[in-house]
Amino acid sequence: MDLGLSGKRALVTGSTAGIGAAIVRCLASEDVAVVVHGRDEQRGGHLVDEFTRAGRRALFIGADLTVPADIRRLASQVKAAFGAVDILVNNAGVYPQHSWFEGAAEEWSRYYQLNVVAGVRLIQELVPDMRRAGWGRVIHISSGEGLRPFAHMPGYAATKAALHNATASLCQALAGSGVTVNAIAAGLIRTPEVENWFYAEAKAHGWGERWDEIEANILEHYLAIPVGHVGTTDDVARVAAFLASPKSEFINGAVVRVDGGSHTWAG
Repeated sequence: MDLGLSGKRALVTGSTAGIGAAIVRCLASEDVAVVVHGRDEQRGGHLVDEFTRAGRRALFIGADLTVPADIRRLASQVKAAFGAVDILVNNAGVYPQHSWFEGAAEEWSRYYQLNVVAGVRLIQELVPDMRRAGWGRVIHISSGEGLRPFAHMPGYAATKAALHNATASLCQALAGSGVTVNAIAAGLIRTPEVENWFYAEAKAHGWGERWDEIEANILEHYLAIPVGHVGTTDDVARVAAFLASPKSEFINGAVVRVDGGSHTWAG
C-alpha cells in the first residue's frame, strides 16, 4: 500500500537498533527522508548507507537525550538539514528491570528524564514548525506496561503511563492544527535486548536453547499471547508508518495496542 508519505521528513529517536531501526527502515521504504538518531555512530552510519544506496535521503545525528544542550543541537541539525520535520517518533528510552525494592527511588527520575522529558523537549523544538505548516505527526512508542503494569518494573511502567497522558493532552493542545498525536502500546516484542534477557531466563529455567523452544515457554510461563507468538519489531514499525501517514488523519489522541492480544489475558 502506498501510504502517501513520499517527500515527508522524519526524526526517529533511538533508531540505530530494535524497534526504532525497524520504524526508520519502514519509513525510508515509503520514500520518507529520515534522521537516524542514537549514540552508536557505527550502527547509525550503516543504516544511512543502506538507505542512501536505495536512493533514499538519510542522515545520522548522534545525541545524548539526557542532556538538554544535546537535544537542542539535535533539533538544530535536523532543521539545518531538512528545514523541518513532518514526523517525530519518540522511541528512545531506557528499559530497567528494577523492582519496587531493588533500586533507589531516585532512579525513577532518571527513567522519567529519558522516557518522557526528552520527548517533551523535542516536541517543543520541532512541533511548532508542524503547526505552522498545518500538518504533522507525533508518535510515542510506549508499552502495554503503561496500561497494565507488571510488579517488577514499576518505574518504567510509570513513564509509559505518563506518555499516554501526554498523548491525550498534546492532542488537545494541537486541536485544529493538522498535527495528530498518538502512542503505540507495544506488547512483548523480540528486540535484541528482550531476546538476550529471555535467553538468560531460558538457561536459568531449562527452557531450551533454540528460540522456538524458548518462545513456547514464554507463552506458557511468562505471558500468554493469543496470536501464539512474540511480536517482531516490524509489527510495531508497520503500525507506526500508518500512524505517520495521511491515511491515519482521523486517529488522534489514541493509544494503539500492538500486543497480539496479550492484554486480554486475565491469568
